[in-house]
Amino acid sequence: MNSRFLIRSIARLGVVAGALAVAIQAQAHAHLIASAPAKDATVAAPTLLTLHFSEKLEAKFSGVELDRSDGTQVPVTSAVPDNDPKTILGRVAGRLLPGVYTVKWHNVSVDTHRMEGSYSFTVR
Repeated sequence: MNSRFLIRSIARLGVVAGALAVAIQAQAHAHLIASAPAKDATVAAPTLLTLHFSEKLEAKFSGVELDRSDGTQVPVTSAVPDNDPKTILGRVAGRLLPGVYTVKWHNVSVDTHRMEGSYSFTVR
């Protein structure tokens, strides 16, 4: 076997293995895939925030917060239901006034990867 061919083959194998490792790592996080209210939506005042993720979550380390555009935090009780471990439910305390709200979420998937993010919606 030609030594150049062997070196090229090993290099290609390394590139393929590296790409595969990156692809596997990218899939190992619980990404937000759907929410209600949705990002940038204009809605009647919701009493429940529903955030659905791509992987099962560790309930103890996952939750949601809600802020008004003026920075005031709105009380929300969040939980990951046993019957739907890919979802965070946030029960809003009280009635939301018209305006823009920012949902801030954080989670830890069952494989221990931490993610966080945010999005906004408007209450009419």
